[in-house]
Amino acid sequence: MAASAAGAASRQFLTGLIDPNQRKCSSSSQTLRFFCRRYQPCIMSMNGCKGSDQAGLLPVETIETRSLSPVPSPALAMDRLNSAIYQLKSEPPASASGIIRLQVPIQQQIDAIDWLHAQNNLLLSRCFFSNRSDSSDIFHSVDGNGNRNGSPKGASSLVSVAGVGSAVFFRRMDPFSYSDWKSIRRFLSDTSPLIRAYGGIRFDARSNMSSEWERFGSFYFMVPQVELDELEGSSMLATTVAWDESLSLPWQMAIDALQTTMRQLSSFVVNMRNERPKTFVVSKTDVPSKTYWELAVNRALQQIDRSNSELTKVVLARSSRVVTANDIAPTTWLKCLQVGKSKDNAYQFCLQPPNAPAFIGNTPEQLFHRKCLGLSSEALAGTRARGGSMAQDLQAELDLLSSPKDHLEFTIVRESIRKKLEAVCSSVMVEPKKVIKKLPRIQHLYAQLTGRLKCEDDEFVILASLHPTPAVCGSPREEARVFIAENDVQFDLP
Repeated sequence: MAASAAGAASRQFLTGLIDPNQRKCSSSSQTLRFFCRRYQPCIMSMNGCKGSDQAGLLPVETIETRSLSPVPSPALAMDRLNSAIYQLKSEPPASASGIIRLQVPIQQQIDAIDWLHAQNNLLLSRCFFSNRSDSSDIFHSVDGNGNRNGSPKGASSLVSVAGVGSAVFFRRMDPFSYSDWKSIRRFLSDTSPLIRAYGGIRFDARSNMSSEWERFGSFYFMVPQVELDELEGSSMLATTVAWDESLSLPWQMAIDALQTTMRQLSSFVVNMRNERPKTFVVSKTDVPSKTYWELAVNRALQQIDRSNSELTKVVLARSSRVVTANDIAPTTWLKCLQVGKSKDNAYQFCLQPPNAPAFIGNTPEQLFHRKCLGLSSEALAGTRARGGSMAQDLQAELDLLSSPKDHLEFTIVRESIRKKLEAVCSSVMVEPKKVIKKLPRIQHLYAQLTGRLKCEDDEFVILASLHPTPAVCGSPREEARVFIAENDVQFDLP
């Protein structure tokens, strides 16, 4: 029996990136949480312009990355990009659809969050994504010109990405479908590995949507118009322009929009120095209250205990609304997550559509990693706080390892993932089967699962099969989803 708790933001929406190299012999990782109906027909929506299924699924005609010579500073990179954009505008491509990235290496390492913070006054969409230290396979090594490099020698690893504006974005209110996935993938190619889509998908698109999530829709993905790629020892400033005549996004409109965004950007970057926000909490409200929270947990346990119930685990959510004396920029919150080892042990992200709240997260969980036919996933469940001393930490670890309740919860998660992998893999291995994964403030039970795919299925099939896992939803999936829909209290900002 297991009834678990999770933050309400996690119940609504989680983010990830779509890496163009997932389809070929390259790595991928997602932290996407969603509920979807597979292969549901849809009308593709790009930048708010609707088109037919056929137009939305055919690959764009041009996908290209152009690397310019390195410069020593962000200001010079801006100048070089503006000149390149002007030249590109005077010599437009002949194709009716496409996406072109212009990139300038910068000979100094610039913190991507610091650059994003410098753009706080812009009313544009924004995104941020950084890797955890033990998963460098997600962000490929790149050479001095920003091209992917299979050898680490002489190459720099991509640390994090910050983006503003959207060269192309995808948003609908209906559940995320196979057609939506293909509509995004048509703008991506392994020939331009740094053109990526960043975004997220709702946990359950069929549930009621609270107001703070309305601008995200059922899903929201964007390819940044302008982005700062932070590398180890250097950086790169890049612009991307996307167009599609069949979807009412002509070349002239797209290139004009890029120039408008470039005129608004700041090239002056100040180190934020991991400073805590200078404010105080005015009020804090939890929804549901402790009384109603305990009632929901008891209802879950009662249903699990029923002899005719298939439910074995369910993850309930709770919201906290914190009001501060002063407004705090999303980038300031994001910077606070980078203190100490927190940055090394988790994927950190920020997603903010125009004129919308920012969704910020810090998660250690990896849904899956794919390289050619190789596929791996992780089971993470059961939690204890880290001890104040080595002896206390060891005691907490032993308590977690010997807990029957946590063992059952962890086993449900691990075995569910194993069965899902077995459906798409010719063989699956679980090693280690159960160990402790220590994070800066907490520790979990952990297992790694690896397998070999029977064929190179589209990533959407793998995503739809794996997620949501019992760690964030429950088991069986549909029974847990129904219980959550009937018992979770939605938190709605005024």
